[in-house]
Amino acid sequence: MGIKNVLSAATLSSVSFRALRNALLQSAGVVMLVVLWQIWVSANAFNTIVLPGPSSVFRQLASDPSFFLLNATYTMGLSLAGLVVGALCGSLIAVAAWSSRLLSGILAPLSLIFSSVPIVAIIPILLRLFGYQLHTAVIVVALITFFSMYVFTLAGLRAVPAGSVDVFRVLGASRWNFFRHLAMPAAVPHWLTGLRIAAPQAVLAAMIAEFLMAMEGLGKVLDVSSSDLQMDKALAASLVATALSVGLYFVADRWAATIIARR
Repeated sequence: MGIKNVLSAATLSSVSFRALRNALLQSAGVVMLVVLWQIWVSANAFNTIVLPGPSSVFRQLASDPSFFLLNATYTMGLSLAGLVVGALCGSLIAVAAWSSRLLSGILAPLSLIFSSVPIVAIIPILLRLFGYQLHTAVIVVALITFFSMYVFTLAGLRAVPAGSVDVFRVLGASRWNFFRHLAMPAAVPHWLTGLRIAAPQAVLAAMIAEFLMAMEGLGKVLDVSSSDLQMDKALAASLVATALSVGLYFVADRWAATIIARR
């Protein structure tokens, strides 16, 4: 028992060391960028109105962490709500386009148009239609995340294994069975890729909506701080938003890896 415990402890220590080493290697570029940023700001003696250094940004975060946490909670809630709506609508419309050539011919140009128009040009129209309400911001996030989910889901539905279509036809499978047992499983990896891409986009979309609609959240903090020339506070809000984007991507990536591993 003693030898087994020693070996288990040694294995655990080895795994922990490798994990720590990988984390340090992956974060080395970010640390180097922060250091160079601080050196550049200090060497040029920039005023904080022009460009604050990392030390000023981190002091701003440390001075009132509850303020940034509260606004980050608003932004994350809006991001998740819009991501769910965008993923659901994108997936359903992709299935509709896959099931009918007529619908595909109608939906493909419309989705391309909506993805090509800048969201800042669409938001005023949405505000006229739905008002300055929370559901309007959710629609904004859903519109930005919708296209990635639509494109990757549709590509996945069409990426069935070679020859499998003929097998299902010979067996007399119905359209529903073809979708359930062949097209949908083939679409899962593509759908998860779309989710990975859409997840960080949701945070950006939420901040754009908060910025333009003067809603609570990091977008409003960024707007007000920039107007008041509190650039250290604005960059602190941007740093928190970046952390949210990376965190949401990491969660989506881990979830996708878990699903793929279980298949």
